[in-house]
Amino acid sequence: QVQLVESGGGLVQAGGSLRLSCAASGRDFSAFSMGWYRQAPGKQRESVAIITSGGDTYYVESVKGRFTISRDNAKNTVYLQMNSLKPEDTGVYYCNAHYVFYRYWGQGTQVTVSS
Repeated sequence: QVQLVESGGGLVQAGGSLRLSCAASGRDFSAFSMGWYRQAPGKQRESVAIITSGGDTYYVESVKGRFTISRDNAKNTVYLQMNSLKPEDTGVYYCNAHYVFYRYWGQGTQVTVSS
């Protein structure tokens, strides 16, 4: 069992920055692919950024060049640095851990970008 706890969300003006953190409990954190997903009001949850156990990263097109996902396996933590935020980045951001048949979700943290 893996528990994920997100932090770092909040209200920010367009053009600002936030850094989200996701602390994981449980064993073998380094074996998991970790991801950040977001869900805007009235929309489906979408993948924003993923980092594999080997450190490869993938981003949705709309955040490329603005967001950076990273992980610190010694701290069992994954981060999402978000720069040049836009109102359309508003939503609840969820941390996800994935390994083979196992998938875990955090409770989410709200990010609101005002124009």
